[in-house]
Amino acid sequence: MSSSQQIMKRSVKESWYVKYEEAQYPAIQKGWVLPVDRWAEFDPFILMAEDWFKRGTFSDHPHRGFQTITYVIDGRLEHIDNGGNRDILEPGDLQYMNAGWTARHAEEGVDDDIAHTLQLWINLPKQLKNSDTSYQNVYSEQAPKINVEGGTVKVFAGEVNSVEGPLKTLVPVTLSEITLEYGAVYSHYLPENHNSFIYMLSGDAEIGENKTNLQKHGVATLTYNEHGIGDKTSEVLIKSNHRRSKLLVYSGAPIKEEIVPYGPFVMNSMEEIREAFRDFQNGNFGPQVT
Repeated sequence: MSSSQQIMKRSVKESWYVKYEEAQYPAIQKGWVLPVDRWAEFDPFILMAEDWFKRGTFSDHPHRGFQTITYVIDGRLEHIDNGGNRDILEPGDLQYMNAGWTARHAEEGVDDDIAHTLQLWINLPKQLKNSDTSYQNVYSEQAPKINVEGGTVKVFAGEVNSVEGPLKTLVPVTLSEITLEYGAVYSHYLPENHNSFIYMLSGDAEIGENKTNLQKHGVATLTYNEHGIGDKTSEVLIKSNHRRSKLLVYSGAPIKEEIVPYGPFVMNSMEEIREAFRDFQNGNFGPQVT
């Protein structure tokens, strides 16, 4: 095989550990997995927050101009939205929202549960910021599971080993949950032009060609070919150093547009942000959800 045909081997570009802060009740604790002020580096991802919270923390609120993927780590999460949906998600389940033009929803802990979640914000290109609002739940058992040597790979979104996940996003995204036993070595394949990051839910692993060590609460961004093509794959090598290493791998095609994240909205200019606030105040997002 010539060098031009070889698969790109990914390395860890940067890694860090999430720092947590106690929050005012009914919120419990928060940490920034992806800090909001670095969205240009994470494109198409804007931020990811890890939250522990009780009922009343994220009651009725609006969104516009982006998408979210919420993964439930522990506890139960009740989702209520302006599409008439109401459901309870449990550990390992996730919920997708295309905020589009007028999302309005609530995310609540159930009864006296402390909900523990990861919420990722994903940008929408300018031409899709006025798209129809939509929601999709994916329960843990609905995601196809691939057996690999020494572990499993659960595919939520995108295609892995010719297996496609059930989550349908408006921009190209992959999301996999990987569980490996001690000593297992696994090659994960991603489109070479996808920006990607890894979050360690538990355990200890070596990531990438540079064998960067990552443990629980660790985050790693990966090298990628920003001028590559979506149907050409790249490889990230993962070796588990723990009897149960569990990690999430996210990837997405960069959108390469300037954005203004402000409060619950993500638009391309401050005037569009002001318009979003006016529309919400004027009732254009629909009635309160309870």
